[in-house]
Amino acid sequence: MKSTHSGSLRTTHGATSPAQGKRTVREELLKKLIGQIVSGEIAEGSLLPNEAELSEVYGVSRTSLREAMQYLSALGMVRSRTRAGTNVLPRENWNYLDPLVLDATLEFSNDRSFYVSLLDARQLLEPASAAQAAANATAKQLAQIAAAFEDMVAANARDNEAWSQADLEFHTAIINASGNWVFRQFATAIRAALLASFRLTNRASQSHEYAIARHQDVLDAIRMRRPDAARLAMEQLIGTARIELSDALRDGKLEKPD
Repeated sequence: MKSTHSGSLRTTHGATSPAQGKRTVREELLKKLIGQIVSGEIAEGSLLPNEAELSEVYGVSRTSLREAMQYLSALGMVRSRTRAGTNVLPRENWNYLDPLVLDATLEFSNDRSFYVSLLDARQLLEPASAAQAAANATAKQLAQIAAAFEDMVAANARDNEAWSQADLEFHTAIINASGNWVFRQFATAIRAALLASFRLTNRASQSHEYAIARHQDVLDAIRMRRPDAARLAMEQLIGTARIELSDALRDGKLEKPD
């Protein structure tokens, strides 16, 4: 098993005003620890230094440190055992939907499986959302989907931020229009990851016109209240995204988001 020591846990101590309070100290500590674990600076399987050493390294009280470790434990990132110390757990145990873990993954990780897993989840979620949107969407929700589509058309190029943002709003509007609160909560939780995924696949796309046509198919099926057609159109759209993702990964276009 790999081990680490306090010398490898580099940090910069900054002054914290009293007004920021205990919560800010804990949140900054959590952000730093999660970032170091996700980036691999603190390796999976490593044994963390004891409480006294960690408090000194990070310049925080033992109370703040304990609270941070409890949070990391709840995320499945560390496990503390009496007399055995605190170990960093393998990443398959981590809760990637936690906002801090998700942000760190997008910032530090070049793990291709992250994007593939996200696309697999979309393949299950979004065709069902499109079918339900075709059956349940209100006039206002239909207008929101259409507005996002028009923003995509107006962007007029796939390799830019405006397109990616509009793409995100299009898919989010469909999920919201499904009427399924579980779908909505999931989409909210992975919003940042979805945007990063769209940025990646949009860079790999060869045809803006083809992409517009596939999104138009989804919109038209939802407007015409055809759930089966909406499901199929979304399946085809996700299939295109899967091809684009494969192209992006093959061509080495996996980059940290802007």
